[in-house]
Amino acid sequence: MRVAIASDHAAVALKTVLADWLRAAGHDVVDLGADGTASVDYPDYGFAIAEAIADGRADRGVALCGSGIGIAIAANRHPACRCALVAEPLSARLARSHNDANTIAMGARLIGEEMAKACLDAFLTTDFEGGRHQHRVDKLAKEFA
Repeated sequence: MRVAIASDHAAVALKTVLADWLRAAGHDVVDLGADGTASVDYPDYGFAIAEAIADGRADRGVALCGSGIGIAIAANRHPACRCALVAEPLSARLARSHNDANTIAMGARLIGEEMAKACLDAFLTTDFEGGRHQHRVDKLAKEFA
């Protein structure tokens, strides 16, 4: 799977850990930055994730900032992105199975590395259920784009 990953300065360390973990698991990683701890703006990286999903460079996205909140808001401003803020695997699974989320956001200051890996694993291994959930996802694409 092609997975785009991006972070602001607050989450560069977690981004590096998760990108390495994804590569070791055999995924194609599209690293969109940031590459250092100098202050940057999370909206730029949220938009970059959404653009990677929209233009087909990635199948799924991982958006990271200090809390996960700002970058999730930024990513969701793009109509091609359905980004869910998660902090444990159940939310990551539900984001996929019920909402067909194509991106997850996590807060590097709020989640540990192992929990972040567990969330990411749940997100990547869960399929969208469709069925009763499909018309709701369709509404997101149609009515709010």
